[in-house]
Amino acid sequence: MATIIPRHTDADIGINAKSRKEVAQMLSKQLADTYLLQLKTKYYHWNVTGENFHGLHELFDAQYEELAEASDELAERIRALDLEAPGTFQEFLKQASLKEDKNLPAGWREMVRNLLEAHEDIIRQTRNKVTAAQKAGDEGTADLFIGRLQAHEKAAWMLRSHLV
Repeated sequence: MATIIPRHTDADIGINAKSRKEVAQMLSKQLADTYLLQLKTKYYHWNVTGENFHGLHELFDAQYEELAEASDELAERIRALDLEAPGTFQEFLKQASLKEDKNLPAGWREMVRNLLEAHEDIIRQTRNKVTAAQKAGDEGTADLFIGRLQAHEKAAWMLRSHLV
């Protein structure tokens, strides 16, 4: 008969279970928005055309790669808090504030505007999450949110510069 080793289900990391759950919920929403933005960015990368094709194709690819790394980091932070990370499109669509595209935008300017608006939306939401994570005593997650805030601000700047 095999010995069953009980799984430790209550992480003793100095943050109570209620706070860990609340922070994980914020992280899950951030992950959902990040994943949808990642998908939208790749969609545009594949389909961009026009006078700025090469530059935007490269920019969208770089931003997609950064978002892919961020998705992994967000999910791993949820796991570090001893909770399960969402991982299905259904879960992401339910939790995300961003909406997926129903149709491909008409041109590169609309693609850039859509991505810019999505990054700015995430920026506004993330500012509140930094404060909430700090109030929960979770400086690790607050630091992650600050990093995400900076990454989205840089991405927004890069996109905004194409619309001048």
